[in-house]
Amino acid sequence: MSSVKHVTLKFRDGQETSVAVQPGESVLDAALAAGAPVLHQCRSGSCSSCMAHLVEGQAGLRAGASSTLLKSEFDAGERLLCVTEPETDCTFSLNYESAVGSTKAVKAHAFVDSIEKIAPNAVRVSLELAEGSWLDFRPGQFIQVRVPGTDVTRSYSPSSTAADLPKIELLVRLLEDGVMSSWLENRAQPDDVIEIEGPFGNFYLREKVPAPHIMVAGGTGLAPIMSMIDTIRRKSGRKPSVLLSFGCATPEQLFCLDDIDLRKHWLPQLDARISVDHNATGDFLRGNPVDALSADDVTHPDTVAYLCGPPRMIEAATLRLTELGLRPENIYAEQFSPSN
Repeated sequence: MSSVKHVTLKFRDGQETSVAVQPGESVLDAALAAGAPVLHQCRSGSCSSCMAHLVEGQAGLRAGASSTLLKSEFDAGERLLCVTEPETDCTFSLNYESAVGSTKAVKAHAFVDSIEKIAPNAVRVSLELAEGSWLDFRPGQFIQVRVPGTDVTRSYSPSSTAADLPKIELLVRLLEDGVMSSWLENRAQPDDVIEIEGPFGNFYLREKVPAPHIMVAGGTGLAPIMSMIDTIRRKSGRKPSVLLSFGCATPEQLFCLDDIDLRKHWLPQLDARISVDHNATGDFLRGNPVDALSADDVTHPDTVAYLCGPPRMIEAATLRLTELGLRPENIYAEQFSPSN
């Protein structure tokens, strides 16, 4: 009896792909070998680009592998395909269209245009693709940036949009003794050349959804959310209502407030709530961005949510939104953990 397992991958647009997985092989490796358009990046279980939901069958973690999935996520059927080995024939659903995975990551070079301090612990980095270099991305996806003079890479979601190319804008949190932070604060200069690669990730704006959008951002998790908002405001036709709930620890650490106000002027459907954990004054709400969500925010059955920030915020926001009635399959999240 063959020990080969047959795995079916179902994409959001209804497309299906079947792959044969050999013993000891991950679902992702088998899918890529078969030419399936599956999103991926790290191939080691440390990012969520290859996230899929186990619909039928049994599939567990490969021997010796580790995963960043929470136990609650694993128990609910979530899997990272790069570290998943099928135990039976099984079926996975992928919460993105097959065309998205067909866009391959490419390497490119970019010049540093400027580095602007926007908060005590954050900078805005403006880049421009070098002549002959090009890449594309969907709002919400991320790129990898190599720290000059090292083999270290860091992942950042542009706060700009593909319509702004060849310009790319990043919001970077500064970490004490961080490799990228040290370079940005002490050595980076305009016209420096850096290596980038992308796009990566299954966190991106589903642009054809007319239902209300809820966007929750913590710290520099605001970057991909700004890209999404700008994409919505630039699209033609009727635009969905957008609720942005953004927060930082203190008022001093907040940034891009003028940019948010400007977008409220450009996009009347945009409602913004700004929260701080400590020392809230004026229009700032006390607490975190999840605390600012209320039952009145989920009144449409097809409401979608985009979450970006620290893992605990993502987990809390997901729980809160599902309690308010938002369908789990309509919640898209990108969590980040600072690297030292």
